[in-house]
Amino acid sequence: MSEHDGCSASFENGQQTVDKVRQMGFSEGLLPMAHTIECECGTKFEMEYFEDKCPSCGMVYGVTPCHSHDPAGCKAAGKDY
Repeated sequence: MSEHDGCSASFENGQQTVDKVRQMGFSEGLLPMAHTIECECGTKFEMEYFEDKCPSCGMVYGVTPCHSHDPAGCKAAGKDY
């Protein structure tokens, strides 16, 4: 079984997305292209890693490698998740 198995699965929430990114070992990996995220707190920031955090409120966002080309794949997991 490859470490990428399940990457393309749809997750019910952002926590599942971040958990998968962590399981795959990609949390600290740079995205091929940064995405501008408009956080739930209203702050815009550049998401540069597969797992990144809003600098204003601490909301954690994640995106799996196979969805990293699409900003819509970036999911909020919770503050300081």
